[in-house]
Parts: sequence; structure tokens; C-alpha cells
Amino acid sequence: MSTVLVVEDGLTDMEIISRYLQQAGYSVISATSSDEAQEKIDKNKPDVILLDVILPGKSGYEICRELQNNPSTSQIPVVFCSTKNTDVDKMWGNMLGAKAYLSKPVQKEELEETLKKLINNK
Repeated sequence: MSTVLVVEDGLTDMEIISRYLQQAGYSVISATSSDEAQEKIDKNKPDVILLDVILPGKSGYEICRELQNNPSTSQIPVVFCSTKNTDVDKMWGNMLGAKAYLSKPVQKEELEETLKKLINNK
């Protein structure tokens, strides 16, 4: 079973995304801040990281950059999941190494398709 780390500070979004993932057969780990996310990544080495852009502490963009620059985490695909969904936001996500950018509210089918592609390509 593949493990997905969901880094999201909004409880409603966290619940919805986690439920979608569990229904699709994924094991879900959650974090609500950049510090908590780093702890969970170090401890659990998830298969995919779903990352909000606006978080307490570091932004999702900063976390993504750090993950991509670290040899022990650079192979973990990052998917941004945010209300910030302009072309510029998506371009930043892409430039920082994210594999996909989903807009909130997240659509269950789009989330499942995105993760299937990423996990099958690992």
C-alpha cells in the first residue's frame, strides 16, 4: 500500500483529501505545519507528498525546494494542492520540482489520476 503525506493546515480540506485517499486505498499520514511535515517525512518516507502552499512556518514552496535539494527526499514526488491557482503559482510549483498542481477544492477523480501516474512512474 502506498503512503501519502498530506500537509494541510485547514482541517476541512485535510479531512476531505484524507478521506478521498483512504477510499482509493492509500495509507495517509498528515501534518499541519512545515515542522511537523519534516518530522513525518524523516520518520515515514512517504511515496507521495501532497503539499499546501500557504502553511504555518515555511511555505509549501520552501518545503518543496528543500525536499528537491536533499538527496534522501528528492525522489519523493510532490503535488501542490492549493487555492492559489494562477498560472504564476503553477509555474513556481513546476520550477521548484513539483510533479503536479491541483486546485482546491480538490476533485476526487483528478486526485486519484494524478497519484496513480506518479506512483506508477516511480
